[in-house]
Amino acid sequence: MSITENLNKIRSSLPSKVKLVAVSKTKPNEAIQEAYETGQRIFGENKVQDLVQKYETLPKDIQWHFIGHLQSNKVKYIAPFISLLHAVDSMKLLETINKEAAKHNRVIDCLLQFHIAQEDSKFGLKMVEAEQILESDKFSTLKNIRIIGVMGMATYTNNVEQVSNEFKRLSTIFQHLKAKYFNEDQAFSEISMGMSNDYTIAVKHGSTMVRIGSTIFGARVY
Repeated sequence: MSITENLNKIRSSLPSKVKLVAVSKTKPNEAIQEAYETGQRIFGENKVQDLVQKYETLPKDIQWHFIGHLQSNKVKYIAPFISLLHAVDSMKLLETINKEAAKHNRVIDCLLQFHIAQEDSKFGLKMVEAEQILESDKFSTLKNIRIIGVMGMATYTNNVEQVSNEFKRLSTIFQHLKAKYFNEDQAFSEISMGMSNDYTIAVKHGSTMVRIGSTIFGARVY
């Protein structure tokens, strides 16, 4: 099936409240343009250099999401235009994002990434680390970032029960943070979880944002 057909099929399967991030990493501009022409506006990249090149050459109403592990020294390159950072997992990174956003008179939206998988290779915060960040004096001074939710990646496995439990855990984390720190903040509303292989499970457990690549664009080319 074509990119257009794949997108239409996925969109028809998603509740209206769930945002679709088309993961365009490793994909050429032509593929992104085809998705754009079907009405897709949110795209996800995980390499800063690729993202900057695509931003410069593709339509300016695209909302670019950075979905990979972001190094502090690379924030400056995407701070002028990035719509959402999915994988914020340290105070140091938040401080850098805040500093670079301020240079461009912007407030950059961020998701706190939590480690919910049983794989050590995945990044993310523990609850105690997130609470230390949110309760710190330093966090209260960061006026150029906005935490709008949480993000996590489930274990890559065929065990549906395990994946379900990991997504349930992220939903519980979101509810806890919402009640304790963001109760009056309407912007804190996003749970970014679910990819090509498990997004239907994620949606059942409250995902508001799914990150889908290969099911739209075909298998990755490295």
